[in-house]
Amino acid sequence: MKTVFLILCLTVLTHQEISAQDEFELQPSQSMLMTGKGSGQDGTINPYDGQDCYAIIENFGKNEFSIRIQTKGKIIKTIPILKGETKKVKLLKGYELYLDADSNSKTKARIGYEKMVD
Repeated sequence: MKTVFLILCLTVLTHQEISAQDEFELQPSQSMLMTGKGSGQDGTINPYDGQDCYAIIENFGKNEFSIRIQTKGKIIKTIPILKGETKKVKLLKGYELYLDADSNSKTKARIGYEKMVD
C-alpha cells in the first residue's frame, strides 16, 4: 500500500514539474520577457533555468503573435505563433524568451517548459 501511494505521489509531482506553465495577456504592441534574465525579472519561472530546455508556447487568443529568442542583446530567431497554434522551441542556456504582441490586438498565451532529454 505504501508503495502504491509513493508511486502515485511521484507521478503527480513529476507531472506538475513538466506541466509548469503560466498564462499571459499582453496589450497591443506590448513585449514581455518570459525567461532568461533571472529571478525577479522573468515573467515565468523556468524550472530548467541554467540548462538547455524546451519552451512550449500556446496561442489561445484570437490573434497571431510572435516570440523572440535572443542572447546578449542579439536576436537569434523570431517565430510567429498563429491563432490556436502550439510550438515547442529549443531554449538553450543563456537564451532569453520574449512574447511580442501584434500592434493591433491583444495576445493570450500559455508558456510551459520541458526538460531536454539527452
